[in-house]
Amino acid sequence: MDFDFLPELPKSDLDDRKFNDLVEECRLRIPRYCPEWTNHNPGDPGMTLVELFAWLTDQMLLRFNQVPRRNYVTFLELLGIRLEPPTAATVELTFELTREQPAPVTISSGTEVATVRTETEEAVIFTTDANLTIGNPQIKHLLTINHNTDTPTETDLRNPFSGTRHEQSRQWQNFESDVYLFDSFNPRPGNCFYLVLTEPTDAIAGNVLAVNFRGQSATGTGIDPDDPPLQWQVWNGDKWCNIDRYRDETKGFSFSAIASQGTNPRQEGADVILHLPQQMVKATFGGYEGYWIRCVYALDPDNEQQSRYSVSPRIAGLSVRAIGGSVNASECVRVERELLGVSNGKPNQVFQLQSNLILEVQNADQIRRPDERIRVKLPGQSLEQAEDWTEVRNFANSGAEDLHYQIDSRTGEVQFGPLVRESAHLKQQTQQRGLMQAWGKLPGQEGNGSTLSLPESTQSVSSERQYGKVPPLGAEIYMMAYRTGGSSRGNVEPQKLTVLKTAIPYVKSVVNYERATGGADPESLSQAVMRVPKQLRTRKAAVTPEDFEYVVEQHPEVGRVRCSRNSADHVGGTVPLLIVPVPSSEHDHSWLNGMNPDRYFTLSEEFCTKIKDYMVDRKPLGVQINPLQPDYLGVKVILEVIPDPKYNTLDILRNQLLTKLYQFLNPLFGGSFDPFTDVIRGWDWGRPVYPAEILALCRTVPGILHLGAVKLFRIEKDNQGWHCQGIPESVIELRESQLVCSWADEMLGSSHAVEFIQ
Repeated sequence: MDFDFLPELPKSDLDDRKFNDLVEECRLRIPRYCPEWTNHNPGDPGMTLVELFAWLTDQMLLRFNQVPRRNYVTFLELLGIRLEPPTAATVELTFELTREQPAPVTISSGTEVATVRTETEEAVIFTTDANLTIGNPQIKHLLTINHNTDTPTETDLRNPFSGTRHEQSRQWQNFESDVYLFDSFNPRPGNCFYLVLTEPTDAIAGNVLAVNFRGQSATGTGIDPDDPPLQWQVWNGDKWCNIDRYRDETKGFSFSAIASQGTNPRQEGADVILHLPQQMVKATFGGYEGYWIRCVYALDPDNEQQSRYSVSPRIAGLSVRAIGGSVNASECVRVERELLGVSNGKPNQVFQLQSNLILEVQNADQIRRPDERIRVKLPGQSLEQAEDWTEVRNFANSGAEDLHYQIDSRTGEVQFGPLVRESAHLKQQTQQRGLMQAWGKLPGQEGNGSTLSLPESTQSVSSERQYGKVPPLGAEIYMMAYRTGGSSRGNVEPQKLTVLKTAIPYVKSVVNYERATGGADPESLSQAVMRVPKQLRTRKAAVTPEDFEYVVEQHPEVGRVRCSRNSADHVGGTVPLLIVPVPSSEHDHSWLNGMNPDRYFTLSEEFCTKIKDYMVDRKPLGVQINPLQPDYLGVKVILEVIPDPKYNTLDILRNQLLTKLYQFLNPLFGGSFDPFTDVIRGWDWGRPVYPAEILALCRTVPGILHLGAVKLFRIEKDNQGWHCQGIPESVIELRESQLVCSWADEMLGSSHAVEFIQ
């Protein structure tokens, strides 16, 4: 029996041979078993018998392919299991204005930005997720402090201007006298100054600001202008957050570059370009209210030779302007007001969207965005007067008058409530059994076996039930908005999204400074077969070590999880979990540099707190979660290559090989391709590294005539830091809980090397 209201999954055949295949297989066996039979034409009586038996066998295979794998898939359908839809890659896009504008510039949600289309590849399109407003910020206060504190008070903050405490009326372009940014007598790490900004429309979060400083060259002496000991930060409402992307054209307020060009820095000044985060709120410290930005005199802990200020820098003027802004975008195309069809007034209606890959919201409590919904328009109504219907994951709790529908995100099918018919006699017997007492008698049943009549409400039982309301006859079905797209193809490299699909006034360019992440292809049936047993066993609670691994891995910031097998990690009442986090989008990543585990995979205190909070309702009472950082082992590869003489671009060939190596030797994105699940799940825990794997990987790169020797070097970490061994090893062995990683570091000598030989 087929249930039209259940999800349909693709089913594979156990034996895919058809009639023609069977006939051809028999014809090929004739010379071996009956060499005297030489006439193989279709008119031969023997060939007629062969075709007859091939037809009978084909009919048996048709029935054979129904079981058992087909039954397994059917059971999944009965459980309501659906294949996971694709996931859209996300990235932060930065828009740059032609120049500062007198009024705020708004870039609306749904703006499309794409990669460059080539002859062989279609453009990858991203759509902005929210409105971006580039405002007109103004400087409200300039304050200094002699020590670094998270919550400066009125006694801590100093007004560098003599006279009034409020500077709204000051001319910020030119001060009456130069202002010391740090301690004028003895500048030391921890000194900082604050810029308190205001914006009439509060449109400042995510803006790209150009803060112009004017001053005398060489006032802040003692530092290296190309490596100034400064760190810019903003207040996001909870803490001071580093501004990782900024460009200091003042060279640490030394104005050395401007002075070398013969320009007067007191007149022209130089800019510090700050990319503000999208999370930024107003705050009040010491009686000063506004948006807070600060510059801290801070030495780099990894650079012991960094120069210090011997004299505090001075400035003679200050101004700020907005030159752009950043907003998140997803790899998708937005479709609005699509007419699906007209209702025929019957249950279980199915309509097809024009696109078959529909994006969902990555939120357990929400399927689509609020504006992505269906409206049912009755004859004579306008679309604005039509009723909004609600999407549900299933019709189990839908009543006959509930305005519910379902969408299959993989196929784009929209389905309305089904009508399920049941035997009235079966329902009546079920209700009778429910009224029976523990000793097997109905209420009012006499001792001699005579039975009293059941209440009238139990005798009259409906034989059918409607799940979800049926759209009225003649009603038009509209999908108001939806997003289509999503795949691993959306994980584009930095600075690839540069094409605006539509021109926007005052916008000069757009770019993505980070690599897009999070894009995934639709789930295959093989992947679902692996996922469902874990899902049915654990659901949302963890008991066994495998359960903890599965449940924690569902967290969006977790890449890989393994329950530690080391007995020293198992303290009473705790579950030690080795976790590889998903790198934050704040990291500037290029595959030509690999991924340093100290930078990309370190477990912060904030991350561990998130995991513990996530598992509060998903673990047994009294059990504690202990997130641990895995033991990483670095590997360096030196590869000898004889290039094909037809290819003369050795730099491109070298970059392709290095990219392959850094991706392959990676704990999160590396390892071998799994043909069963169709995915790469990262380097296997404890799996050794063999030179043969490196050779097989590099043979896939075009332009190589021959591969020579492969040298593998071990990179280990101790209390003093990372150390690269100088002697190559034939095989890099790993412990059970270790993972492989590789990254470029010239000081350490961990960079892969490709040596071209003739």
